[in-house]
Amino acid sequence: MDYTKINAETIDRWVDEGWQWGQAISREAYQQVKNREWQMLLTPTKAVPKNWFGDLKGKKVLGLASGGGQQMPIFAALGADVTVFDYSTRQLDQERLVAEREGYSIRIIQGDMTKPLPFENETFDLIFHPVSNCYVEEVLPIWQECYRILRVDGILLSGLDNGINYMVDETEERIVHSLPFNPMYNKEQMKFLKENDSGIQFSHTLTEQIGGQIQAGFVLIDLYEDTNGEGRLHDLNIPSFWATRSLKVKH
Repeated sequence: MDYTKINAETIDRWVDEGWQWGQAISREAYQQVKNREWQMLLTPTKAVPKNWFGDLKGKKVLGLASGGGQQMPIFAALGADVTVFDYSTRQLDQERLVAEREGYSIRIIQGDMTKPLPFENETFDLIFHPVSNCYVEEVLPIWQECYRILRVDGILLSGLDNGINYMVDETEERIVHSLPFNPMYNKEQMKFLKENDSGIQFSHTLTEQIGGQIQAGFVLIDLYEDTNGEGRLHDLNIPSFWATRSLKVKH
């Protein structure tokens, strides 16, 4: 099964149906960036601390699986040289729409992050990677590719699931699934995803998410937790995501 193709097609449809992560930034919000009134999200609700970004002017930034016209326009308005990489046609259409509307340049590349990334070694100063590797079975190769294409002292900002969402039923009332959640090997989990129109998703552990970054060579600098932003787990203030700031150091 080519699950990444299924997920790309699913996300295209979600964008057309009004998915919140596929709605491009407004002209007003773009203009407010010049007045230092802006925020970016790696996870559903908490804004990334601005000191995580550093000075962006002239920096080469990659939005990895970050299409949708939400973050890349802000990076561009802050003076960064921006590239976005995503497998969703409709998400990339949103990037193109904002860039043409606001008159900035952006490299738009369609591709699958489960395969080697089409960039030279040490190309970027910063990679912005919002929650998206929940749609990928193996995350270590992604961390290894991020390390390869970042320059020394480059920063990786990532939004990561912690697996809790995959344990519960659709009402978030009962624990119904074992971990790891991997529908490629569990028919009941695949059925659950299809019934809830969730694409094909995978849980990942702390070992895979943060341990994998360290194994790839990164040094973890900072992190915070976040909730779903809605639903029972959110109401109970149960965190279901991490955001991490990691540094490529010279070994």
